Amino acid sequence: MKTKVLFTAIASALLLILTAGDMSVSAAPGKSKKERPQQVTTIRGRVIDAETNQPLVFASIAVQGSNVSTVTNLDGEFTLKLTGTETGKLEFSFIGYKNRVMAIEEMKTNGQRNVISLETALIPIKEIIVKPLVPEEIIEQVISRFDENYPGVANDMTGFYRETIRKNRSYISIGEALVEVFKAPYQSDLRFDAVRIYKGRKSNDVEKMDTVLFKLQGGPTTTLYLDVVKNPETFLTREALAQYDLELSNIAMIDDRTNYVINFYQKPSITTPLYQGRLYIDIETYAVAQAEFSFNLENKELAASMFIRKKPMGMQVTPELTSYMVRFREQSGKWYFNHSRAEVKFKVDWKKKLFNTNYTTMSELAITDRTEEDVVKFSNKERMKPTDFFTEEVAAFADPDFWGDYNVIEPDQSIEAAIRKLSRKVKFSDRTE
Repeated sequence: MKTKVLFTAIASALLLILTAGDMSVSAAPGKSKKERPQQVTTIRGRVIDAETNQPLVFASIAVQGSNVSTVTNLDGEFTLKLTGTETGKLEFSFIGYKNRVMAIEEMKTNGQRNVISLETALIPIKEIIVKPLVPEEIIEQVISRFDENYPGVANDMTGFYRETIRKNRSYISIGEALVEVFKAPYQSDLRFDAVRIYKGRKSNDVEKMDTVLFKLQGGPTTTLYLDVVKNPETFLTREALAQYDLELSNIAMIDDRTNYVINFYQKPSITTPLYQGRLYIDIETYAVAQAEFSFNLENKELAASMFIRKKPMGMQVTPELTSYMVRFREQSGKWYFNHSRAEVKFKVDWKKKLFNTNYTTMSELAITDRTEEDVVKFSNKERMKPTDFFTEEVAAFADPDFWGDYNVIEPDQSIEAAIRKLSRKVKFSDRTE
C-alpha cells in the first residue's frame, strides 16, 4: 500500500476540473513568524561552463562552514542573501565540473552580477579501479549503508518552494513560498517528514474562454516524496530492485567527489509502469548523491489513471513527459536532503475539437538552511497534507520586497515577465477596493 501511495505522490497527481470564466485570486495570509531585522548582503550572479559560456542549470551555491545554500535557475542565475557571513567563502558546484571556491568579500554586491565559470573535471581513474564495478554490488552497498550515511536525528529545514503551470508556452499559474520542513530521522519509520508554509504568494491567469482549470495537488509535500532514500520503496529496496535491470554507465564528479553513475530500467517482463533513470553514487561512502528519473509512460491509459484525479466528460488527458530529480549535500560525514524538482507534461484533447493543448506542471524545493538544534515537529493542523492545494494557501503577488532577506530561487526571465504581467492585475484590484 505504501508503495502505491509513493507512486501516486511522486507522480505529482493533478486534480483536473471544469470551470467557467476567470479564476479569482485569493489573498489568504501566510503563517506568521518573526521577521529577521538584520543587515543583509545580497549576491547575484550566473554560473556558466568555462568553455562554452552556456548556463549551468541547478548548480549549487553554498556558504562553506554553514548550512546556507541555494541553486541556480534555468538561466544559470542565482541570488544569495547573507547575514553575518560576509568574510566567508562560497563554493560553486555542478555535476561533472570542478568545484570553485570564492571569497564572499571579493564578490560584487549592490545588484551587480557576478559571472562564475566552472571547468569540467577529469575523472581520477586510479581511485576507482580497486572498487567493485558490478552495479548490483554497488547498490547493495548503498542499501546496507543507509543508516550510517544519512542523519539519525531530526532536522528543521528552511526551504524555498515554487510551482508553475504552463498552457502551451504561457504561464497561467505561479506560486512561491518560504517553507519550514521537519525532516524526520532516516532510521525511523514512525516519524514522517512534514512541511508548513511560513510565507507565500501566488498569481493566476486563466483565459476567459478557457474551460479547463488545472490544479497541482500536494504542493511542497510532493517534493519531499522525491527523497528516494527516505522513501526507498520506489526503487531502492532489494525487493524493488528485482524489477529493474542495472547498468554502470559512467563516472562523474559532484562537489569534487567521484561518483558511480548507474542507470536503471524496468525489466521487460514487468507490466506495471515503474521508473527509469540514473543514480549518482558516491564512491567513498556509497551514498546516493543525486537521482534523476522518469515514469514509464508506455501504457498511456494506465499512466493517466495514476496522475489524474478528476476530469470532465469528453476530455482525454495523456501524460507526455515526466522528469524528477533529488539531490543531497554532504556535511560532516552525513548526507542531507537539499533539492528536488518534478516536471510533468500533459496533452489535453476534446472529442469535438480539432486542436489539443499542452499543460506543463513544475514543482521545486530548494533547502536554504537547516539546524539539528531544538527541533520540534509541528502539529498536524499546521502541516500541508498531500490532498491540499498550495495555491489555495497563499496570498497574491503584490509586494516587490515580499521576500525580504530570505533566500529564494532566482526566477528565470519568462517567469519574471509572467509575474510582472499577472501582478499588474493584482495591483489594479488592490487600488479599486
